[in-house]
Amino acid sequence: MTKKVRTAVFPVAGLGTRFLPATKAMPKEMLPVVDRPLIQYAVDEAREAGIEHFVFVTGRNKGVIEDHFDRQVELEITLHQRQKNDMLQMLSEGLPKPGQTSFTRQQEPLGLGHAVWCARDIVGNEPFALLLPDMLMRSKPGVLSQMIDSYNERGGNVIAVEEVDPKEISSYGVVGRGKGEDNAFDITEMIEKPSVEKAPSNLIISGRYILQPEIFDLLSKQSKGAGGEIQITDAMVKLMEHDRFTGVKYDGHSFDCGSKVGFLTANVVFAMDREDIAEEFKSELRKVVKELFNDVSIVD
Repeated sequence: MTKKVRTAVFPVAGLGTRFLPATKAMPKEMLPVVDRPLIQYAVDEAREAGIEHFVFVTGRNKGVIEDHFDRQVELEITLHQRQKNDMLQMLSEGLPKPGQTSFTRQQEPLGLGHAVWCARDIVGNEPFALLLPDMLMRSKPGVLSQMIDSYNERGGNVIAVEEVDPKEISSYGVVGRGKGEDNAFDITEMIEKPSVEKAPSNLIISGRYILQPEIFDLLSKQSKGAGGEIQITDAMVKLMEHDRFTGVKYDGHSFDCGSKVGFLTANVVFAMDREDIAEEFKSELRKVVKELFNDVSIVD
């Protein structure tokens, strides 16, 4: 019988050097897309998928993430006094329930695989979801919900994938595609940052995983790989020798908010999705485009 996926792990220990000086004192996961921090989008996606326990693998100067998922009594009192009930409700809905969050430290920057391994005692002997907050997903239903549907049918391990231009292949982990449909196909191989010539497809790993707990034992023995770090992909390759991996080419689009261009693009797209600001924002965007390019067709 397939065990339910109840726990999600969020690696949030990175330094965010590509966004300095903004991330000198603020975690990159707290950078806002419109008016919500990146980590909130990932947690909301996990909650929608039925996740009950949220595990954050943090590092130094990341205490603000823990504070974000806690009550702020002074703020609540002020909003109550000002009768800002809609804001109070919004804040309440964004909070996990008491006892649903856990925080553990990754003392050294040894890579994503090591960060996942740091959560081993909290996750225990159960399957778990892994969400990289840098990858912001725009999809309905959420990407993890689509993956859970596939997992409930097939079990094993599940990876979200998407197509990219072959020229971009060398920046990502890439999978080989076997039998099955877009929403559930067999993964035949995984290669971390291959050249275009050696890539088995143009399907990249998109920062969402469902993994069996056997991955922890493999990670404990995993030697350093690309970049001198313990790579989760290397451990998954070993796990694939005796356990199924399913690929889900999800319905939606991702934004790599670990890059400045991806982050800025996400802000524009998510602002356009917001009914409360979309028209006003579009009007201002049209003015900017006209001034810079003398062309408004791009936003029409």
